[in-house]
Amino acid sequence: MFLDKGSTQSNLDCFLHCTTPIVRSQFLPKTEMRDLNSLWHPWEREKVEYFTLGDLWNCYDEWSAYGAGVPIVLGNGETLVQYYVPYLSAIQIFTSSSCVNGLREETDDGETRDLFSDSCSEESEMDKLWRWDGCSSEEGGCDQDNLLHLNDRLGYLYFQYFERSTPYGRVPLMDKITGLARRYPGLMSLRNVDLSPASWMAVAWYPIYHIPMGRTIKDLSTCFLTYHTLSSSFQDMDLDDDIENDERKRKEGEGISLPSFGLATYKMQGNVWVSGNCGRDQERLVSLLSVADSWLKQLRVQHHDFNYFVGIRRG
Repeated sequence: MFLDKGSTQSNLDCFLHCTTPIVRSQFLPKTEMRDLNSLWHPWEREKVEYFTLGDLWNCYDEWSAYGAGVPIVLGNGETLVQYYVPYLSAIQIFTSSSCVNGLREETDDGETRDLFSDSCSEESEMDKLWRWDGCSSEEGGCDQDNLLHLNDRLGYLYFQYFERSTPYGRVPLMDKITGLARRYPGLMSLRNVDLSPASWMAVAWYPIYHIPMGRTIKDLSTCFLTYHTLSSSFQDMDLDDDIENDERKRKEGEGISLPSFGLATYKMQGNVWVSGNCGRDQERLVSLLSVADSWLKQLRVQHHDFNYFVGIRRG
């Protein structure tokens, strides 16, 4: 797939567009709408569109196997398609319950066992640390009311993962999720309407090859780190306002788009990624990096890949 000659999309536009998952959606039964967390869903709707995390990961299946193709225009006018493979960099999932009910696994002998008998107690300890860490030491600690307020606002930490391996020691996102879901089946069955606004993930994108092949282009060695919200609380927010493209405005039932709300880069050389949109792409990169940084600071998270990407560039 190559860019149309009349296209006004910049290379950065194309990357963000081509790496945005559009998840197959369903409509929540009206009988279940009243069970939604009112703090996370304060508005009333006639219809609530949702997706399962399993459907989200399916968007990354082909990308994990073959790479996501991004059409790029070089400075000399030459066009090519650069392919990127996604890797799970970080994820935090907060739910409205300390132990997610109804997630069980049937064993070979026909018995049904609770997968969370161990992980719940483990997550509860993590939960306590998370809640305590979420309060300023200047406040002299957190009283019980504050803890309850934080539980209501952020939810309970069901699962988190932060990748620390070198890029060559990682497996593509779909393979990683499949392995983690064996112990945490909620990674497949949870719905975005079950997750708090604090739920998020970061995907690392590493270049593998470009078509047509034949020569090495340093400008295309850039690696990206995209940040995506997992909660339906942000579903109606258009995070891509500065790309005026009506084709991206999807109708109800056509899928839910999860555009990047934050971005970090590594090995950015040349001006392939900042030459478009009359210089606005440089400002956009700075803005997306700032948003990612603010998000991590707000949640008091140390994201290894982010620190590495940013530290190398600033060093």
